[in-house]
Order: sequence, then C-alpha cells, then structure tokens
Amino acid sequence: MLNDKTILITGGTGSFGKQFIYTTLHKYSPKKIIVYSRDEYKQDLMRKECAILFPQKHSCMRYFIGDMRDRDRLYRALSDVDYVIHAAAMKQVPTCEYNPFEAVKTNIHGAQNLIDACIDRGVKRTVALSTDKAVNPINLYGGTKLVSDKLFVAANAYSAGKSTVFSVVRYGNVAGSRGSVIPLFQEIVARGENRLPITDRRMTRFWMTLEQGVALVYEALGCAFGGEIYVSKIPSFTITDLAKALKEDCILQDAGIREGEKLHEIMITPDDARQTYEYDKYYIIYPNFVSWGMRETFHMGGTKVPEGFAYSSDANTQWLSVEDLRKALAALAAGGPWQYNKL
Repeated sequence: MLNDKTILITGGTGSFGKQFIYTTLHKYSPKKIIVYSRDEYKQDLMRKECAILFPQKHSCMRYFIGDMRDRDRLYRALSDVDYVIHAAAMKQVPTCEYNPFEAVKTNIHGAQNLIDACIDRGVKRTVALSTDKAVNPINLYGGTKLVSDKLFVAANAYSAGKSTVFSVVRYGNVAGSRGSVIPLFQEIVARGENRLPITDRRMTRFWMTLEQGVALVYEALGCAFGGEIYVSKIPSFTITDLAKALKEDCILQDAGIREGEKLHEIMITPDDARQTYEYDKYYIIYPNFVSWGMRETFHMGGTKVPEGFAYSSDANTQWLSVEDLRKALAALAAGGPWQYNKL
C-alpha cells in the first residue's frame, strides 16, 4: 500500500509518529517519509536513530521544520505528497487550559490549514488522529479536537470532485506514551517508593498500544471512502489494578481527580450510535450527511450497532485483570518506547 509512496506525518517525532514511521520502514519501501514538526533537536535524534535501525532505508527520510499555523510552509511541505497522517497537536490538558488561544491556533486553525493544503496540493488520503477527549468534551483540548474532527469529516465536501479523501481515527490514552500514567507510576516504583497517587479509585481507561494505533491508521489509509471515524475495539482496565500490576503491595494514595479529567473514557456516544457500524476489530462512525455522495458499500461487512449503544471504558465487554496488565506491561517494556525491536 505504501510502497513507492510519499508520506508526510505532522508531529512525526512524537510517540505515535515514531511507531508509525518505524513500522512503515519495516513493512514497506516508501519513496519518501516527511517528518513535519517544530523541534529540531527531536528531529536530529530521530535522524540518527533511523540511520542505525534502518541503514538500507533511512535515506528516504526528510525532516521539515514547520508549524501547523504556517500555511505557506505546509503548502511547500506537501508538494507531491500522496498520504498525510496528522498527529501534531497541543495535547497537554493543563497547558491548553492555561494557553487557550494557542491551543485554538494549533489544533483548529492548524487543522484548517492542513485541509486546505491537502486539497490544493492533490494529496490522495489524509488521516487525522483524534482522542476520546473530543467526545463530550469537558476541557479545552477536547473541545479543540472535537472541532478538528468536524473539520476533517466536512473536508470531504470541499474536496468533492478532487482526489483527497479525509478520515479520522479516534484513540484513548496510548499505553506508555508521554500522556500515559504508566511512566509516572514506573518512575515512583523505580525510586523504591510504595505510595502511588490515584486520582479516583473508580477510574477506568482503555488499553491501547502504539502498534494497535498504527494498524488502525493503516486500515483508514487503505479502506476509507471519506468522513469515517475509526474506533478500535480494545480492552479496559481499572486504575487501581494498574497500580497493583506495577507494585502488588503498593499503598494507594488518593490524589483527587484533576480539572478537565474524566472518570471514564468514552469513544462512541448513544447519539453517535445512529451512524455507527461494528466490524471485527473496530467500529466506524459514518458521516451523517452525504454531500459528497455516500455509497452503500460504506457499510459492507459491518453490523449496525443497537439503538442507545455507547462504547466507554466502564461498560466494556473486554477487561484486563491485574495479571493481564503485568503481562502487557512486560511486553511494553520488552519492546521499548516504540517497540521497534519487535517488528
């Protein structure tokens, strides 16, 4: 699918970006992979790492310093690009709350800049990464990502008659990524401490690996007609079980739920369910308008979810026990931050 193709990934030096790029270099022989991001230091580290890990393929890598707010730079970077993965965003909830105008500029205005550039540059497919926080948002980050999702879905109307197809993949917190609580717990345990801070003992989360995230993006790249939101089927766990998996005799210290934080992750609401179909490994929320010509083949192989269906971490049918979590954590540690030695 990606052989001899040119791919650009915004925010390419982040946790997901590295996993996507290293997996793609392992599985395919792309013509070019363009990393579009702001941090020259991270790009330099990635350049050196790629040369060591992929000595025969790293020459296809390109590193563009650029900001999502810079429309002209995006147009330059997207010249002759086939596929775009949009992973760049301001993601830290407290940072977005304190700097709301900056979050809007990056997450909303930046999304519009990318959409316009993709259409005008003739990009074939664009997949945008979303978050559970965009569903019934209670913080600014979630609000900006909700708007971003709406922009990418509606972009298919603007690209009608042209080649660009836009779709979205929706994740919860990815295990072991910078936004995950796992590194924090591991750091505390490594210091020999016995108390782990628990925001709320009722809290549940989905468990998703970077590998699963990349697989879902591949699915969207290969199959999307335009406007779909893909949601992986993944297990849930409780925050207390995660703490016990990391240190069985730990003392749980109530820290209190933080501003903008939810007790449970939700990926699909009952209102979304009216447009949602279930497949073997994921759900798809289809667009509820057809201005660019929805096809009946959209739903092939899928089963309509029942009325009132919701997909949330507290009402899941799949759960990880303490022992399951220990095994998952061990697999995560064995693979390193981006699991490239498991490819």
